[in-house]
Amino acid sequence: MARVEKELLARWPESRLEPSLTRISALVDLLGSPHRAMPVIQVAGTNGKTTTARMIDELLRGFGLRVGRFTSPHLESMRERIVLDGEPVSAERFVETYADIAPYVQMVDAGGEHPMSFFEVMVGMAYALFADAPVDVAVVEVGMGGTWDATNVADARVAVVTPVAMDHAEYLGPDVATIAGEKAGIIKADAIAVLAHQQPGALDALIRRAVEMDVVVAREGTEFGVLERRVAVGGQQVRLQGLGGEYEEVYLPLFGAHQAQNAATALAAVEAFLGAGAATGPIEQETVRAAFAAVRSPGRLERVRTSPTVLVDAAHNPAGMTATVEAIRESFDFTRLVGVVGAVRGKDVAGMLAALEELCAELVVTQNSSERALPADELGALAVDVFGADRVSVQPVLGEAVSEAIELAEAGRDDALGGSGVLVTGSVITAGEARALLSGRRP
Repeated sequence: MARVEKELLARWPESRLEPSLTRISALVDLLGSPHRAMPVIQVAGTNGKTTTARMIDELLRGFGLRVGRFTSPHLESMRERIVLDGEPVSAERFVETYADIAPYVQMVDAGGEHPMSFFEVMVGMAYALFADAPVDVAVVEVGMGGTWDATNVADARVAVVTPVAMDHAEYLGPDVATIAGEKAGIIKADAIAVLAHQQPGALDALIRRAVEMDVVVAREGTEFGVLERRVAVGGQQVRLQGLGGEYEEVYLPLFGAHQAQNAATALAAVEAFLGAGAATGPIEQETVRAAFAAVRSPGRLERVRTSPTVLVDAAHNPAGMTATVEAIRESFDFTRLVGVVGAVRGKDVAGMLAALEELCAELVVTQNSSERALPADELGALAVDVFGADRVSVQPVLGEAVSEAIELAEAGRDDALGGSGVLVTGSVITAGEARALLSGRRP
C-alpha cells in the first residue's frame, strides 16, 4: 500500500490540471469500458457534494442495492475515496486494483502529451473496481467542475448539482454563472437533473443545459425540499418533501440547515433513480428514516473531543464557512469558541475569516502539510486585518496550534459550565490532519 501511494502521489496532483477527457477516455477504453458496467448517480456542485453522496449511498443500500461510492478529497487515507458496501476498500483490494490497471495507465502515459494525473488514475481505479465487484449502482462525486472532470467519462442516469458558489475561480470562471455552466456538463441526454437551491445566475446556467439536453428537472423549493426542521440531540429532526410525497419525523445526526438541504437533495436523487414520483407516491418511509439516521459525515462539524468540545470542519470557502458558522450558532451553546484555521493558497481566505470573526473569541492560525498550504505567517497577517492583533496567535505546527487553542478555551471563565469549545477548520486537509491527531492516529 505504501508503494502504491508513493507511485500515485508522484503523479500530477489534483491542484495541477490540464482540462481534458482524452486520457481517462483512453484508459477506460483499454479497460473495457468499466464505467458503463453500472448506472451512475453523479454529484457536482461547490459545497455539500461528499455528504450528499454519502446520503445517497446510505439510502440506496437501505433499499438492498450494492453501491460503489467515489468521493474526493480524502481526510486521512486514499482508500476513503473508493467505498464498497459502505466501507473503504481494503488495502489489499486497493493494491490489487492498482496492479490490474497499472500497465494500461503506462500505455496511456506513453501515448499522450501529458501523463495521467493522480485523480485520473483514482477515477480509473474506482470504475474498474466497481465493475469487477460488481455493484448495482455507482455514486460518483465530481472532483472539480463537471464538463472535463475525469468522472464525467460516464453518462449519469441521475445528475445532481449541490449549491454552486465561488471556488476554484482560476479554473472554473470568474462568477457563479460561469462556474455553474462548467458543472452543468454532467447533465446529459436521458438523465434526470436534481438541482439543489441555487443562486439565480447559477440556476439559469443549469436550466439552460437541462433544456438543451431535453431532460427532466427536479428543483429544490419546487419539486422537493425541506418543509420543517428542528434541533435535536446530536443533530436535527426534519420533514422532507420528496418527489413522491412527504417524509415525516426523519432524524438526521448532522448539524445545520445545509445538511437538511443535502438530505432533501439526496432523497430526491434516490427517488429519481428508483422511479418514484407524484404518480407512485413516497418510497418506503421506514427505510428512508433508518438510512438517514445511520448517515455519518466525518470532518463535517464532527465532534472529536469533549471537555472542551473540539469540532473539526472541512469548510474551505466563504459559502461553506458561513454555513458552518450558522450551524454552530444553532446547534451549540458555546459562550466562548476558539478557532484554529489552516488554509491553502488560491482560496478566499479573507472571506472565510470574515465569516468566523463574530463567532470566535480568539484565533490560532496554523498550516497543514499540503504543498499548497498558506504559510502560517501569511495567514496570520490576513487574520490580524480581520480579528485584530490582540485576538490572533500564530503557531505553524498544527498539533501545537490545536493544543494552544484547547488551553485558551479551558482558560475561559465559562469553562466550568461547559461553554467553551474549539473549531478546527479552513481546509479538508486541516480537518483530516487534526482529526487524526486528536484520535491518536498519525496524520
